[in-house]
Amino acid sequence: MPTSVNGAITDSVTQVNTKVLGDTPASAMGNLILTTSQALSVSGQNLATGQQQTNVLHQSATVQGINALMNTGNAVTGAVTGNIIDRG
Repeated sequence: MPTSVNGAITDSVTQVNTKVLGDTPASAMGNLILTTSQALSVSGQNLATGQQQTNVLHQSATVQGINALMNTGNAVTGAVTGNIIDRG
């Protein structure tokens, strides 16, 4: 049973292992950049959604305020009219 290995095979395995070790930092940096860009994208989407929801809230508050102002006149008119009718 032979125990020696052909030198070409050991050289090939060594070169493959060296290539894998050489590629590791680039792969790690690529994964870091990809993860960071995805996190920033989601953050931007959340910011835009928050702004949209705030705009809807402000719009509805403005509408409610205007409705309150417009109905105040009707309430006063109704109360005054009721007082006049009660006197008559």
